[in-house]
Amino acid sequence: MPLIRFFEEGISYKIKNKLAVRQWITGTVQAEGNKITELSFIFCSDEYLLQINRQYLDHDTYTDIITFDNSTPGNGITGDIFISIDRIRENASKFNIPEADELHRVIIHGVLHLLGYKDKTPSDKKKMTFKEDFYLNKRVFNR
Repeated sequence: MPLIRFFEEGISYKIKNKLAVRQWITGTVQAEGNKITELSFIFCSDEYLLQINRQYLDHDTYTDIITFDNSTPGNGITGDIFISIDRIRENASKFNIPEADELHRVIIHGVLHLLGYKDKTPSDKKKMTFKEDFYLNKRVFNR
């Protein structure tokens, strides 16, 4: 199985159904015609992710995810995906959905970025949302 790891930075957070989530991510990447070399998901706080946003992207805003693509062409995808659990919880509450559903949406959003999908233009955002929904519907594990 490809190397997919989950870390916590400054918070305590354990993802549920870790093996099933890894299989779902791997299946998504394979369905898109690629493979995983190494993925690290780092769960953190709003403040931690804000500092990363300021330092590396020169943005002074809160966000739910920042994806760093460390891939080399032809070798599969490699990346570090930072996810704010604070944002996940707030957005889940705001949209009245289970926290796990929001977490999975953000996880697959980061993976899709590594696969080359963008979300800056309305057209790109529509395509990204379609792909997120498509792969979220492919989950076969309890959330």
